[in-house]
Order: sequence, then structure tokens, then C-alpha cells
Amino acid sequence: MNAPNASGWQPEMGNAEARTSPTASGDRALMLEEALIFELREPGTTGVDIDEPAAPPLAGLARFLRQDIAALPGLSEPETVRHYTRLSRQNYAIDLGPFPLGSCTMKHNPRLNEKVARMAGFADLHPLVPQQAAGGAFEVINELAHWLITLTGMHGVAMTPKAGAHGELCGVLCIKAALAARGDTRNVMLVPESAHGTNPATAAFAGFTIENIPATAEGRVDLAALMARLGPEVAGVMITNPNTCGLFERDMKTISDAVHAAGGYVYCDGANFNAIVGKVRPGDLGIDAMHINLHKTFSTPHGGGGPGSGPVVLSEALAPYGPLPFTARQADGTVLLIEEQDAAAEHPHSFGRMAAFHGQMGMFTRALAYILSHGADGLARVAEDAVLNANYVLRSLDGDLDAPFGGSGPCMHEALFSDVGLADGFSTLDVAKGLIDEGFHPMTVYFPLVVHGAMLVEPTETESKAGLDRFIASLRSLAQRAKAGDESLKSAPHFAPRRRLDETQAARKPVLVWKGDAAA
Repeated sequence: MNAPNASGWQPEMGNAEARTSPTASGDRALMLEEALIFELREPGTTGVDIDEPAAPPLAGLARFLRQDIAALPGLSEPETVRHYTRLSRQNYAIDLGPFPLGSCTMKHNPRLNEKVARMAGFADLHPLVPQQAAGGAFEVINELAHWLITLTGMHGVAMTPKAGAHGELCGVLCIKAALAARGDTRNVMLVPESAHGTNPATAAFAGFTIENIPATAEGRVDLAALMARLGPEVAGVMITNPNTCGLFERDMKTISDAVHAAGGYVYCDGANFNAIVGKVRPGDLGIDAMHINLHKTFSTPHGGGGPGSGPVVLSEALAPYGPLPFTARQADGTVLLIEEQDAAAEHPHSFGRMAAFHGQMGMFTRALAYILSHGADGLARVAEDAVLNANYVLRSLDGDLDAPFGGSGPCMHEALFSDVGLADGFSTLDVAKGLIDEGFHPMTVYFPLVVHGAMLVEPTETESKAGLDRFIASLRSLAQRAKAGDESLKSAPHFAPRRRLDETQAARKPVLVWKGDAAA
């Protein structure tokens, strides 16, 4: 990768002059350096005409009248549209290329799903509409719940959790409620090293004491260590399967049987369900609770602080303690929402409510459309192709990047590499930043913590072989440069809108507010 060209293009220029001066800008072909919208404003300019109020404000409100002109950017409509369009060109998206983020399963969102979500009656449905006017929505929720139970082999499902971590909390609260119902004061939750990082945080938030279970040299749960720790104070285990090393926990049924025999429950993090959907039913492995990230396995939009959805499937032992509300089909065939007023008769042991309403309707419609369009055979093919793609990445980079668990058998949904073998002074971060120059979003880095300098790649099933070959070629090139000590890699990315940030300062002292002519 070449350095910035001789024209003096410097994408790291960050002051107002560099962004607005035609001679010192970071413009490059059609990619224009974009100032903050406040820097583009012209005092007194507005894109709309606002008439003076025809009448004075109501009595008592006069004291709230603004004394100064609002510090809003004054742009015309074309200027506003162009500003945001130029910004969008600097954004990476799944519609532009792959997101190889390990354990995030960011894959193509079929346009059919989007069309269904925008259908009248779903998109315009108000959360406070009377139940009699929401029969179609309840049918969709109930149908999706049916398929989630069927695909996982579980007994019930809570649809209200809004995200994976919210689903984790739901499952752990079900465990807590089940223990309380039998007068059991167990307060220890076992969490393997190969579990998702949110698992111990969720259990601690729910009031449990966390104890770590080590991994074996091949990247799986140390069965002997887990067995030795089971006892009367252990409430359960939170396990991720397939785990964050990209491996299937072969001893899952043995683990579940042992935890149950000791009086505990088994929570499974379902973030990686995409690797086994249609192939393995977690209920058959003895799982008591598992959240399902609809955005990961069932292709609903991912990220941006929402819209998320994390339904939790529950075993027969935990289903009575699931949250309100939930849908239930009545004797006359209609589906209604069971809420607090019906809880005594319909669901007396519920631990309570997790959300004001019954989940994310747009996510439910998208996920159900995905399931119905694929069918049972199509969903099984999703898992097969996701695993095939991950193993193709893993084996294609043999000899280029260290794969700490490459000898532990085929990986599942993701390939895990480390920084072992890079030249002195070079790190995982250099490889990740270099990927930006190659036109790819970086993989997950430094996670899982059991691997030093981890690089976790999940290609998902939606990437073609040709697309994977391009990604693999770029990653191989970067690995070779890092091994050879190519100093230009340390300052990557060179062709992004901004050069490499000071990671520590960006995390600890982010500049998020614009005030006048200076950021603060």
C-alpha cells in the first residue's frame, strides 16, 4: 500500500481551516473532506421561511421566550442534503462489503424482510393500540415464538427482551426466580473463559457471585475443573456454545447433566446460534435458558443502539418463571397478550416484566419472514455455509497467521488467529488498521481474552467464495508485511477519512460537543 500521494493529501487534517480551505483540504477525487455542519453554517441563513407568530404566547409562557437566536446551523436544503450524503459516503455498511467481526454475525439483511416490515398494519402499529386491533401482530409474534421453540427444542420463549444482554438478564432472572421458589439460596454462577464477556457482567448485575472456569489447551471448557467446582452454592453455569474460540463444546450434554444433578441450571449464550441453527437443538443438550439474537441468526438489522431483539427460549423447568407479557392462543383460536391482570390464572410464577411493551415489532416481522422464506432445509444450509466459510478462511491462512486452536478440529462460525509470529513492535492493531486501507472493515480484535492479540473473523454464510478470496488475500498480505516489519503498517490507515487515532485518548477524552468555534 502506497503512502499518501504527492498532491499533499493529508486525511488527518482536522481543524476548520483544513476542512474548508480549497487549497489545504483533504479532498480526494469524489471523496470530499467534510466539515462539521456547524462549521458550514452562515449566520442568518435558513432553508425555510418562518412567519412571525400571529398572536402573543399564552399567559405564563412569556418567560420561556428565547432571548437569543438558536445556535443552529443555517443551511439551505441543497447544502443540507449534500452534507449528509457526503457523510454517508464515508460510512461503511454491510451493503458495501463484509463485516468480518467475530461473534457478531453481521450478515446481509434480505430486502424481502424489509418489505414485510414496512407493510401497513405492522410499520404503523402503535404500542398502545387496543388488543382487538392488533390481532395480526399477535399472530406474527406467536408464530415466530413457535418457530424459535421448534428450532431450539425448548418449552417456552420470552419475546420481550430487547437485545442479547437483556436476554441474558431475562434468563438469569428466571434462574433466580426458580431458586427462590424452592427456597434455595445458591449464589454462585460459573462462567467459562470461553464465554461471551457480557455473561459474567449480567450474572453479577443480577446479584450472583462469579467464578471463572478455565479453558483447556484446545480452547474448550475444562470439564474436570467445572465438575470439581459444582456444589450446593452453585446456581448454574453460563456457557457459550459454540464458544468464542469458534469451537463447539463437545461435552455440553455432560456439563448440563452434571449441573442439573448438582441442583443448578444451565444458561447458554445464543449469540453464535447461526452456526448450528437447523442442525442442533440446544434443548437436546440440556440447556435451560438461551437468548437468541434475532439480528445475528435471523438477519434483522444490527447495531446503532437498536433496534435489537433478544428472545429467550426456556426449558420446562424455567418456563413458569418467564416474564410478562406473552402471547397465548385462546380457545376460540385468537391470540391475545397475557399481562398482569391475567397473570394469577395464566402465569402465577412469573418474575415480572422486562419492558413496557412486547418487544420490537419490526424485528419480529423481519425474523419471521427470514425463517419462512428459508424453510427448515434453508436454515440448515445457513449453518452449513457459515461453518464452511469460516473453515475456508482458517485453512486458507495456514502459515500466514497463527491459529492457536487450529488443531482442535474444524471451527464453527468463526476463525481465531493471534499475533504470534509478527515482527517485534508490530501488533494485532496494525493488521486491523491495515485492513481499512484494503477496503475492509476490521475483524474483532483482542477478544477472546484467552488468546493474546486475538483476531476473530466471522465471515457468515452470505459471503461468496470470490469475496472471501479477496478478503483472505488482503489479510495474507498484511500478515506478511507485519512479519517483515513494514514500518508503513504502523501508521495505517493511510486512505481513510481520518488517520489512526490515539486509542487511549479517544476512549477516555472523547470530544462529543461543539460549542461556538471550539470543541469541548
